[in-house]
Amino acid sequence: MKFKPLLDRWKKESAPTLTVKEYAVRLPLDDAARLHALAQLFPGAALERIITDLLHAALDEVAASMPYEAGPRVISRDDQGDPVYEDAGLTPRFVEAARRIKKELEAAGGK
Repeated sequence: MKFKPLLDRWKKESAPTLTVKEYAVRLPLDDAARLHALAQLFPGAALERIITDLLHAALDEVAASMPYEAGPRVISRDDQGDPVYEDAGLTPRFVEAARRIKKELEAAGGK
């Protein structure tokens, strides 16, 4: 998710389903000030929701930024018949770890 849609969402939508586990972080003063400024601009969005949404957007950006690295195995052919190689980079490991951990969190009641 890009940051512009977050601004629109904070104006009108309800919060997503959250985990049972809480995550505590200490922020640099500049970041804390900017978070509180966003909370003032969007009084209908709780500070926790703003933090959650920003983290979600940042994680989406991180995942999208992981470069494709061609592996040794051909997994398909493109329209011209050229081989398409499996991704041997960080993306498949990240996606698999996220799926596994999500299942574990759901099983622990932390949807």
